[in-house]
Order: sequence, then C-alpha cells, then structure tokens
Amino acid sequence: MEPEGWPGHIWLEGRTSVHLRNHQPKPSHMPRGPAAKTGEGFLNPAMAPARTRSVMLLADAIEHGWLVPEGKTIRALDALCATGVRPRRWRKEIPSQELLRITANDLDSDALAWARQSHKFNPVGDNLEWVPEPSRFAREQEGVVEDGIHWIEGDANKLMIQAPFQWIDLDPFGSPVGFLDAAIQAISRVGVLEVTATDTAALCGSAKTSAVRRYGAVGITDSYMHDDATRILLGTIARIAAMHDKSIHPILSLFDGHHVRVSVLLKRSKEEASDWRESIGYRIRSNPYHFSKQAEGEFSGPMWTGPIFDANIAGRMTAEKAISLCSGKDEDLPEDWDDIDIEHSKREIERTVRHISESAELLSQDHLLIAVDELGIAAGIGQIPSMKKIKSGLEDAGFKMARCHMPEAMFATNADWQTILEVARSAK
Repeated sequence: MEPEGWPGHIWLEGRTSVHLRNHQPKPSHMPRGPAAKTGEGFLNPAMAPARTRSVMLLADAIEHGWLVPEGKTIRALDALCATGVRPRRWRKEIPSQELLRITANDLDSDALAWARQSHKFNPVGDNLEWVPEPSRFAREQEGVVEDGIHWIEGDANKLMIQAPFQWIDLDPFGSPVGFLDAAIQAISRVGVLEVTATDTAALCGSAKTSAVRRYGAVGITDSYMHDDATRILLGTIARIAAMHDKSIHPILSLFDGHHVRVSVLLKRSKEEASDWRESIGYRIRSNPYHFSKQAEGEFSGPMWTGPIFDANIAGRMTAEKAISLCSGKDEDLPEDWDDIDIEHSKREIERTVRHISESAELLSQDHLLIAVDELGIAAGIGQIPSMKKIKSGLEDAGFKMARCHMPEAMFATNADWQTILEVARSAK
C-alpha cells in the first residue's frame, strides 16, 4: 500500500533517488546549514556530505578489509533512518553488496513507509536477499528484508541492545548522548560507530549549562570552538566506551556546516580501555594553545586530545574516489535535472571531501591547528598572510602544512610556534 501523498517529488542524492513529500521544497545544492524542518520524514539536504562520507568509509572498509576478516559480512545499521536515504545509498553506491547486511530502523511508521516505498520504486536490481541473524536472545528479528535492506520499525535503543553490528550510524536531531550507551554495547568486538551531533550550541561553548549536563565539559566560543566541539564529542564517546571495556580509534572527525560528525573504530580491549584517560585533557588558551591534563587559566574541555583522523583511511578519501562512487550516472538522473543541476551535484560531492586526504597525515598525529585570521595579529604584521606562501615557507623549513575541512580558514602543521610566526612574517 502506497503511503499518503505518494509519489511526492524526486530528489537525487549521490546516485540514489529519494521521494520527498510535496510539502518539502526541492532541496538546494550545496546547502550550508540546516533546512527548515517541514514535518515527519524530513530530508535534511545539509547532511548529504556526511552521508557521502559514510558511503565512502563503509566502501573503504570492504575494499581494504580493515574491519572484518576476508569473506565475512559487515552488519550495518542506520539506527534512526528517517527517509532511509543513508541505508539506501549504502545499498546503491557501495560495491561488493554481497558482503553487506544493511538494517534500517526508525520509530516513525510514516517515515519508514516512505523510505520503503522509495526503495521499492527505485530497486537496485541485483536481487540480493538475505535472512537476518537471530538476536542476542536467540529470537528472530522483527521487520522484513526488501531488496537487500532489513527494515525495522522500533525503538533504536531497544534494537541495538538486542542485536550486534559491526557498523552503526547515529544521526539524531540534536544530541546523540541518549543513544551512545546502547550503540557502544551493540558494536561487536571490533566495529565502527558513526555519530552526528547537531546541538552545536552546547558543544561550541555558547550553551554552557547544556554542555555540562550532556557532555560534562565546557567550551569557549572562539576560532577553535569547532575543533573543541569535535574533541568534546570524541571524549564523551571514549568515556562511555571505556565503561564497556572498549577503546576508540578515530577514523574521521570534523565539523561541517551545522553539525559535528565523528567516525571511530571501537575495539573490545580491557587493557586499551583502561588507558582512555591518556588521550583526555583540556585545551588551554595560550599563544599558541596547548593541551594539558589539568584545567588552568582559560580552558575548554575535558576533551579528546589525541589524533582525530586515521592517516590511511582518511588519506584515501579523495575527490576522485567520491566522484567514482557517488556521482550520478546518466541512468540515475531525474528527468527534470538540467546541466546546472548535474554540475552542482558533482561540485557538492567534491566539496564533501575537501581538504580531507591532504590533511589526513597531520591530523592523525600531534599537530597545531592555526586560525589564519588570527595569525597576522600574532605575528605582528596586521594582515592575513597568504595560505599559499605559508605552506611554501613551512615546507622550505622542513615541516608539513595542510588546509583543514573547517568552517574557518585553518591549517594544521607539525611546525613549532616560532617557526610559524617567522614564516607568517616573511609571507606578508
């Protein structure tokens, strides 16, 4: 039975067609912030880059075999799937589908009906079917498998407690803290947890009481608040993971537009989990900032102070790879799309991974994050130095530098502060 209002109108995200209700306006390409929510089953177009990166990471895990032994399947869950666009993109855009067992869950029956009908109306066409494994309690799982996706209508926390997964995506409206404990328990001995947080006022320091309640941390609203937000969320995940004898290894962690998005590898290890505090500390506002185990002066935290990228995995997230996996082919394009739509869609996908591969090595090790707008003042030159000249100067001095995927103009480097200042002065 078709849901009320079907078929609505069609939007293409990546290579996947999505049917939207008529009351939701046609999304814009490359949106920079959240769209106005128009009701249940709402598609937030500003989250398209996060979904593209999720496709790329899951595809990379299969291609390079870093998550499960060769030939084993990956059980992947979108715990709060809404319109179902993310699991449908996993299904449509990731090669080697025979190694994926995708589950899509939502509590909203109407949204789930639209998701299932979109999937039925736009089949992948490879006739993949599979039988879900029994739950941890040896019970058959609810829901139905249709064209390779196991659709479930239910409470996400309840589902995650019942069944183990190697890949879980959490993308709620607002804070994810109410789902983290169940998700971490649901991850198998080794697995990936992807978490989105849109309560950026708390994470970035402008809603301090909310930050303390939800994350046990405080932030400062300044040039480094978006990196703070990312690290505070990572620190929260690390703390909860340790409670369940699990450690975290960040794969990709960034702030994008209006949300924080982190992807971490979870591993069951009492020994490694016992050392979680080694990567927890505070960012002390000094010139330059530094991390400390103790809160002193003007500070933000506690937060994750270790690496926030995996050099190898993030290093493979290139524009070329994004286009090859996720850019719409001729057969995917809606009838009403013109050349401008196609070009903008391609640009959006390329922007999704902007600066990620080139900064992967630096963000996987100790580094300094530098706000370019503040560097001129710190160097005493009163003007913003050229990023290109800074990069050339630092590399001539034997250091590395890379632009970062941040709302502000920022770069990461392994150079010391004095060298950075000297290079900035010569780059004016």
